[in-house]
Amino acid sequence: MSAGRPARWTRNHLELLADAAATTAPVIDPAAMPRILPDHDLWDLWPVQEEDGSTCVISGQELWMALSAPILGHPEERHDRARIRLLAKDGDRWTDLGHAFADGASPGSREWSGSAIRRPDDTVSVFYTAAGRRGETPPTFRQRVVEARPALVADGRRILLDPGAEHRELLRSDGRMYLPAEEITGAPGRIRAFRDPGWFRDPADGREYLLIAASVAAADRFGGAIALAEARDGAWSLLPPLVVAEGINHELERPHIIVHESWYYLFFSTQRHSFHPEGSAPTGLYGFAAPSLTGPYEPLNGSGLVLRNPRAEPDQAYAWLVLPDLHVVSFANYRSVPGVDLRSAQAAQARAGFGGTIAPILRLTLNGTATALVPAGP
Repeated sequence: MSAGRPARWTRNHLELLADAAATTAPVIDPAAMPRILPDHDLWDLWPVQEEDGSTCVISGQELWMALSAPILGHPEERHDRARIRLLAKDGDRWTDLGHAFADGASPGSREWSGSAIRRPDDTVSVFYTAAGRRGETPPTFRQRVVEARPALVADGRRILLDPGAEHRELLRSDGRMYLPAEEITGAPGRIRAFRDPGWFRDPADGREYLLIAASVAAADRFGGAIALAEARDGAWSLLPPLVVAEGINHELERPHIIVHESWYYLFFSTQRHSFHPEGSAPTGLYGFAAPSLTGPYEPLNGSGLVLRNPRAEPDQAYAWLVLPDLHVVSFANYRSVPGVDLRSAQAAQARAGFGGTIAPILRLTLNGTATALVPAGP
């Protein structure tokens, strides 16, 4: 492994942050975000990918997954009911294909974010986060990485995953390189991480890897990190982290890599509330680039910022995912209410300001360690 790892994201990098059109998303028009599921929130979406990274297409429709939960109570409570949902995309039209897994199939009490790869035998490796334990009350915050590999069933316009697939635990934090994510109580944004497995096949060696949002030991609670795991001989093993944000950020979520013009681009999302001090950097998509999977990594645009929410709407979108064609997907989060943090507001007010659906798609340009948003057309 490279002696240059892990890359350290520091306060010196954040001091290079500057307002710029090239890294600021446009304000979202609520009319541009129709609800796909009228009775469910959707968030944290990802495509079912082929092993070359392209999006899987069945019967002319792209296959996607997202987290979902019934619209009940405060939007923050959706994490306690999260299930993975299968979706089909045909142009701009989305179709709900139902829960990806049968009720009670997961070893957790909830299903959190991950990634999915269609295999040559027409099975789909779904790597996801099993949160808590099946049947528990109240929900805990134990996290581990699980794989289910159901057969993909396509019969005309009907598309589903075989409900009989086994769900197998692959990884949990080791307590040495990565802190245990075994908390009994907590809340999103205030717990340790071992979640969001992002699959990647390195074109340099053909091996499969997972990137995982993790936590490392730090003098304070701000020890966000991106873990790396490698598959060898049918087993997964943890490797040293790729990026550590010790002292400046608590969680580097939904890590993923794309290779573009021989550069390895490592992206992740984080929220303004997760920085130390809180609000010292914006909610946004951040990233690093390197000549190889193992580094050495440099922060994109000097600071690491790739795109941020606009100042007028600092929480309008979250959980960005960059696709190999450089389009960027995310979900609609909270619209701004002056003087109010909707995360802790009364349920009715928070619900009125919450998007809970897919946000408008953006697109990037990448040039070495420089990035820019492609301006929207007329």
